[in-house]
Amino acid sequence: MGRVIAAVGPPELRPPHETAFGALVRSITYQQLAGRAAAAIHGRFVAALTDGLTPEAVLALPEPAFRAAGLSGAKTASIRDLAARVADGTVPLAGIEALGDDEVVERLSLVRGIGRWTAEMFLIFQLRRPDVWPVDDLGVRKGYALAHGLSVPPKPRELLALGEPYRPYRTVAAWYCWRAAETVVPD
Repeated sequence: MGRVIAAVGPPELRPPHETAFGALVRSITYQQLAGRAAAAIHGRFVAALTDGLTPEAVLALPEPAFRAAGLSGAKTASIRDLAARVADGTVPLAGIEALGDDEVVERLSLVRGIGRWTAEMFLIFQLRRPDVWPVDDLGVRKGYALAHGLSVPPKPRELLALGEPYRPYRTVAAWYCWRAAETVVPD
């Protein structure tokens, strides 16, 4: 891992979103899309919300506006489900930063389209939790293998145990694994 750290430099996380709701909408929008395409779709969607990115504004937006922004039917359903659950209090976001990591994952997983991976990204990038180890993330698995000279990426269960030495800063280790997966690291 030292080679990756030397090659990449200090970790830099993107700034958190203004609101937890906005961060989750962004996460749903970006799922399984290339960065530029996702950014364009997210930008068009947010622009369509003339009253801002709130649960109420999302629920008031007509369905065709979601499609016009480029959101799939599944992502539209997920974003609408998130908005409805936040608005009705089923998934309260106020004070979510006070919950433990597992509680956050459990709460957010009630929303259609939000599973463990999306909740872990929320923990890392929105709540800035220092000890999140997203073992199901292919980039983390590939980067771990590259950083540690493994011929194949470890399986999620294997990676769980391999992350133990990085406690209580597994988020930083995950960040470096992502960088290793996207960067050529010198021998």
